[in-house]
Amino acid sequence: MMATIADLPLWVRATLKLYPWRKISPTPFARLGKPLAACRVALVTTAGLVVSGDVPFDDAVRGGDWSHRVIPANLDVASLGEFHRSSSFDHAGIEADRNLALPLDRLRELVLDGTIGAVAPRHLSFMGSITAPARLVQRSAPEAADLLVSDEVDLALLVPV
Repeated sequence: MMATIADLPLWVRATLKLYPWRKISPTPFARLGKPLAACRVALVTTAGLVVSGDVPFDDAVRGGDWSHRVIPANLDVASLGEFHRSSSFDHAGIEADRNLALPLDRLRELVLDGTIGAVAPRHLSFMGSITAPARLVQRSAPEAADLLVSDEVDLALLVPV
C-alpha cells in the first residue's frame, strides 16, 4: 500500500503546503542520441549516500548541504553510509537495501541483459531536502555535470529520495 499525503505528520503536511516550490519553465529536455542498448548510464541520487571513509554530508549547513559525493561503479552498494537529514520519510527501506536509493545492482543487470550498453564509472550522491538550492544550482550541479560529461555518460537517471 502506498502512503498518501494524509499519512504524513501534520507538521510535514503544513511544510509541503507552505514551501515556496520553484518552477522551471520550460522543463529542460534532450533527446537520446543513440539506442538505449548503446548508452552509458549513470545514477544520481538525493539519498545522501556516502562511501565509507568519505566526509558525510553536513547537517549544520543552513538550507542544506549542497555538495555532492562520487560513488565508484565497482563499489558494493551495501557498504554505503546513508546520511540523509530529513525525518520526513522512513529510512528503513534504504537501510535494508541501498539499491532503493542507488539501484547500481539493477543497472549492472540491465547491462547483462543488453538493455543498456554500460554502467558509468562514477555515480553521484546529493543530499535531498535542500531548502536553499542556489549554491547547488550554481556550484555543485555544474561540477556534477562536468564529471558526467568527462565520463562520457549518455544518460543520467535521477533517483529522488
